[in-house]
Amino acid sequence: MDLAIGGIGCIAPGLVGWAEARPILGGDLSYASTPLPRLVPKDLAPNERRRLGQITRLALSAGQDALAQAVTDASSLATVFTSASGDGEIIHSVCRELARPTPALSPTKFHHSVHNAPAGYWAIARQDHAPSTSVSAHDASFAAGLLEATTQVKSGHAVLLVAYDRADPFPLSLACPIIGSFACALLLYHPATVTAAEAMITLAIGPAEPETRLDIPELEILRRNNPAARALPWLAALARGGKTRTVLPYLDDRTLIIQTRSG
Repeated sequence: MDLAIGGIGCIAPGLVGWAEARPILGGDLSYASTPLPRLVPKDLAPNERRRLGQITRLALSAGQDALAQAVTDASSLATVFTSASGDGEIIHSVCRELARPTPALSPTKFHHSVHNAPAGYWAIARQDHAPSTSVSAHDASFAAGLLEATTQVKSGHAVLLVAYDRADPFPLSLACPIIGSFACALLLYHPATVTAAEAMITLAIGPAEPETRLDIPELEILRRNNPAARALPWLAALARGGKTRTVLPYLDDRTLIIQTRSG
């Protein structure tokens, strides 16, 4: 099935927003890794913003960046949020507290430990009652999220896909080694419903073959070690434009193949 891309968001060290990331990923500017600034998602009341963990800030900022870059209607969006491990810092804190002789678990921390916490805060920020799905598939989390979003588009929904991952603290990092912070977001539409699009894409699941890699060494390291950043080669293809074929890792020795056509 074909999909239309109506907006793109990207948040990573040295790539703070799609407007900054696009010329770098497209090869027009050199890349320099710089620490992420403190991310302040919009549309949340100050008391809600104070409660946000770093990974929720990361996810919401990427989603809001995609809306800011939208070339078509971005209202009434279903959402798919996908992450390999969710909020490892909160889960680590909850586990430490539960291991104490007399644990006193914070209700707020427990609330943030669930995998769909970023989706919930997105709905609060947008006052949005549209359907939302939260997905996890380890290193294939981005591909699984994109396929889930595709299914929903085929069912008639416009969908915002948000993929996000951040390094977990020790010892959780032993189970799911992740480096850095990365999030991206994409507005996905059925082609028949839009008059303007960043790109058109076609997805297919195929047998094992070499994954598409990046020419920028620092970002290639991030791609290999951050499940959400598996999206980077495809974002680079979107930034370059034209017709491209991108191979991303999926499950059980399968790959996700994305054919992209953009101006």
